[in-house]
Amino acid sequence: MAVILRMIFLAGFVFLFDSYAFEAFKTIAQAWSPLAQTVLYTSYWSIPVLLALFFLALSNGAEFLKDKARFTLLRTFLTIAYFAKLLILGVLLLDDGRRILLSLHEAFAGNQGYSYGRSYLLAWVAVLLGMIPLITLTYGAIRNPYRYKIFKETIVIDHLPAALDGLRIVQISDIHSGSFTKIDPVKLGVKMINEQQPDLVFFTGDLVNSMAVEMEAFVEVFDKIKANYGIFSVLGNHDYGDYVRWNTVEEKKQNFQNLLATHKQMGWDLMLNENRMLEIKGEKVAVIGVENYSAHPRFPKYGDLNRASVGTETASLKLLLSHDPTHWEDEVLLAPFQDIAITFSGHTHGFQFGVEIPGWFRWSPSKYIYEQWAGLYQRGKQFLYVNRGFGFLGYAGRVGILPEITLIELKKKSSES
Repeated sequence: MAVILRMIFLAGFVFLFDSYAFEAFKTIAQAWSPLAQTVLYTSYWSIPVLLALFFLALSNGAEFLKDKARFTLLRTFLTIAYFAKLLILGVLLLDDGRRILLSLHEAFAGNQGYSYGRSYLLAWVAVLLGMIPLITLTYGAIRNPYRYKIFKETIVIDHLPAALDGLRIVQISDIHSGSFTKIDPVKLGVKMINEQQPDLVFFTGDLVNSMAVEMEAFVEVFDKIKANYGIFSVLGNHDYGDYVRWNTVEEKKQNFQNLLATHKQMGWDLMLNENRMLEIKGEKVAVIGVENYSAHPRFPKYGDLNRASVGTETASLKLLLSHDPTHWEDEVLLAPFQDIAITFSGHTHGFQFGVEIPGWFRWSPSKYIYEQWAGLYQRGKQFLYVNRGFGFLGYAGRVGILPEITLIELKKKSSES
């Protein structure tokens, strides 16, 4: 009974939401021909009908939606459509505020006979504003989910041993394999990684959305990644299975063990609050990996940097893999960790939406949540690189923030500088 009541409440809310947003379309179409109005109104109301059918099919476990690509396509389209309607609704609320204020002014001033109907201009503004995300997000879902881009950075490090000058590090992050609906484009992404001829490859967490089984189809894709001195990985907040309602505690534990085994199958060296002391061209390089550590209370804090750093005292270069970039300011920049040269993070995805014009301007809603949300940052002699993510989550696309493969080349600071 409670489930039925929730469904009735949700259906009623969606109907009211759609009815209110529909006012904008009624206003702009009032002078159109009956045929044009019928086409517009039918197109508009087909979306909530599709939403109702989607939820009905989902609740009944319909075979139609068991196709992952089909499910993702429908969910993405409906998400985009209702986000567009939300913007329309916002403008209509402003218009209604205008109408209320004018009506109150008329009542107090004693003026009569003027009709404060809905503004034709604001109705058009509302519809056009809604068209912006409808067009851009649809384009981002069609064109950009697998449009991998190489982001190159050169980091100059004080006291970098000459033998490590030119060391090439490739970073990927946030694969979220549960969101993928295609394999061939992912294979091309792996090919792009190998074309960089990396000395080291770092993966900084969120291999899956929730469950280890999501990686089954992709193990034989990502195990093709090659690096001269190894592939190292850490866990992200999605890798612990915390976002799934498991039947038993044992089932959750088994999922976690399966995820650890997946890293091993791919030949990735997963670090759980540990480090690896590598010898590269006669120099000791410490690759330190912590479990998920976030300064935001809504995300788990499993990381233990003290434990992970034990035994790295003699390293010529210290590199840290930590999924969440808030860890950098919360702990890494403080003593005794100020000898960590570079921290590699991900997590933000750059919100999968924004504007980036290199060297001039960049913006994403992510900046209002994370001070360090994409690219390279520096404090004193320490650096942080935040990867924009290899995959996607929720919205199956990207607008302005493309999926990233990072190539970082280390350079020794010249005596002249």
